[in-house]
Amino acid sequence: MVVADLLRYAHENGILTNIRGSVAGSLVTYLTEITNIDPREYKLPFERFLNPERPSPPDIDMDFADNRRDEMIEYTKKKYGEDKVAQIGTFGTMMARAVVRDVTRALGEPYSLGDRIAKLIPLGMQGFPMTIDQAIELTPELKEMYTSEPEVKNVIDKAKRLEGCVRHISVHAAGVVITPDPLIEYVPLQFDPKGGKIITQYDMHAVDDVGLLKFDFLGIRNLSILGDAVRLAKEHRGADVDIEKIPLDDKKTFDLLARGETMGLFQLGGSGMTKYLRDLKPNSIHDINAMVALYRPGPIESIPVYIERKHNPELVRYLDPRMKEILDQSYGVITYQDDVLLIAIKLAGFSWLEADKLRKAMGKKIPAEMRAQKEKLLTGFAAGGITSEKAEALWRLIEPFAAYGFNKAHAASYGRVAYQTAYMKANFPGEYMTAVLTADSGDIEKIAEIIDEAKRMGIPVLPPDVNESYAQFTLIKGSDDASDTIRFGLESVKNVGTNIVQAIIEAREQRGKFSSIADFAERVHHKDFNKKSMESLIKCGAFDRLGERNELLSNLDTILEYNRESQKASRGGQDSLFLLSPEIKMTGFQLKRADPTPKRERLQWEKELLGLYVTEHPLTEYATRLAENHALPLRELNGALRNKIITVAGLINGIQRITTKSGEPMLFVTLEDLTTRTEILVFPKILTKNPTVWQEEKIIMVRGRLSDRDGSMKILCEEAMEIA
Repeated sequence: MVVADLLRYAHENGILTNIRGSVAGSLVTYLTEITNIDPREYKLPFERFLNPERPSPPDIDMDFADNRRDEMIEYTKKKYGEDKVAQIGTFGTMMARAVVRDVTRALGEPYSLGDRIAKLIPLGMQGFPMTIDQAIELTPELKEMYTSEPEVKNVIDKAKRLEGCVRHISVHAAGVVITPDPLIEYVPLQFDPKGGKIITQYDMHAVDDVGLLKFDFLGIRNLSILGDAVRLAKEHRGADVDIEKIPLDDKKTFDLLARGETMGLFQLGGSGMTKYLRDLKPNSIHDINAMVALYRPGPIESIPVYIERKHNPELVRYLDPRMKEILDQSYGVITYQDDVLLIAIKLAGFSWLEADKLRKAMGKKIPAEMRAQKEKLLTGFAAGGITSEKAEALWRLIEPFAAYGFNKAHAASYGRVAYQTAYMKANFPGEYMTAVLTADSGDIEKIAEIIDEAKRMGIPVLPPDVNESYAQFTLIKGSDDASDTIRFGLESVKNVGTNIVQAIIEAREQRGKFSSIADFAERVHHKDFNKKSMESLIKCGAFDRLGERNELLSNLDTILEYNRESQKASRGGQDSLFLLSPEIKMTGFQLKRADPTPKRERLQWEKELLGLYVTEHPLTEYATRLAENHALPLRELNGALRNKIITVAGLINGIQRITTKSGEPMLFVTLEDLTTRTEILVFPKILTKNPTVWQEEKIIMVRGRLSDRDGSMKILCEEAMEIA
């Protein structure tokens, strides 16, 4: 009932939610509108949520739009008492890579030493962190460094002693505890070191151990995106979209997925998933659920089989006819954790408790436990009348789920949100892409990719405009959907604060759009409005429809003086006259003529103030020349090209200079083209050949060898030449 109350508040206040995990298998929670998935339609076993052999009470994990999660926590405190609700603390420990870097710094060794060691430590799997000892065994190069370089051995030996120690306390990403009496009677408390809020000093496991009620309040970015897109659909089209009641058989949605237009979608983005969706051509929500579950290490091997059987149902086979009841929705392919558990129960006679032990053993991947579970399972299969050959074949199908099998109810919950994002993108493209841009406004690399996607969809993304932009990315409706555009928000402009943005918007709302630069200077009044903010707005293009950039900059002192005089008049009481009669204005002024801004300079201003090129990329005019020289687009760099000589071209976005052990300079250069960016390593010998090439904003062509030694693509430069 606590969960039902929280969700009722969220729904009444327009906060999008999602309930994930095994609770979706409960018909009671569906009928009480806690969950929105009918477990009968999706064949979700209730026993995953609750069964007589389950040793602990079940969790109900709640997802909220991340931009309104704090509002939900505040409501909970008001409802149940400020002294009875707190977020749960969590202890960050020194993991392999981080502890190596920390020890290197503490010893006063060069940063490059710790970085070199850390990059050779492989990433662990989810739930199975990599240790330093494991890394030394798995990585011959690290082992060689450890045995041959004393400074490396010193760092690693000290790091191993600290590995796993608590490094800091912070706030758990989701956990909230509610107690019947004041918290201090159950748990020790402290202030969050960063935010000042009260948190528990027990972590989530200790909170469980003392029997307290723990809830997950997870903030999900995509729910915020959906909420913003729904709001924009109402504002711009008058469309009342109830995201929980959209049709689950929408042709536009499935066509979009079949075309692979997955940028910005929940759980369905990325090149690998996109390729599979193009091949699959999903036409039901069950297909989406299956892809959410299968696209992870281990189960991913089954995706081609799933796709082939979907398009050719006659290929569906079951090793035992009893499996049809379990696997009929997934064309006979083991897809979910639940499939493994139900096979063990129905074919090997396991109880739910035994099946849960099998699941945990597979998750831990401890060889001795896996062997014991395999033997028990095969014995059960034999008792159930399955031949040893088929039993071994079944085990081979089950084994890939060892660490990454996905709960079916969880997949159904996330699959539904994934479908909802695809539905909004397919049916309200301008609204959805505006919401995605706003959600990712702090990540310049992502913004660039999203802008490319919007342009491909026929939705131009334009610089800020004082007459059209609001604080965040702004959808500008055209005469029809095909003529929608998106404007950068005014808060995206460097040196322009929230107060100035609000003053611009308020002036526009009071008396309409600005008719000229003089009209703007006359009406926008704020103490923070100064030369730097005005210059930034001009340079980024926010006044392009009121004047040419260089001309406005040449008249900046005149504009600011006019603004000061207007503010004085306002303080003297004349402003009320202007407000009553908008046609009555100050005298105005004439702009001095100036030469237009050169294109290259205009683009550099956009990059400086907005973080990226908006109206055009400097590389665009060289595209034909680069193609003639067979320059490979950076987006096409992949493992198949490892150790091969390739030619790429782009604009130098950043340069990091370091000194090698021998005292020679070398460079780490960030190169970007029209598709993405990559790193170029320029060793001393190459640098001395042509040092003037390596300057930011230069356009160059690079010939070199592709390397992915530390898991990320880099080009080892062998030759470079300047294009512009």
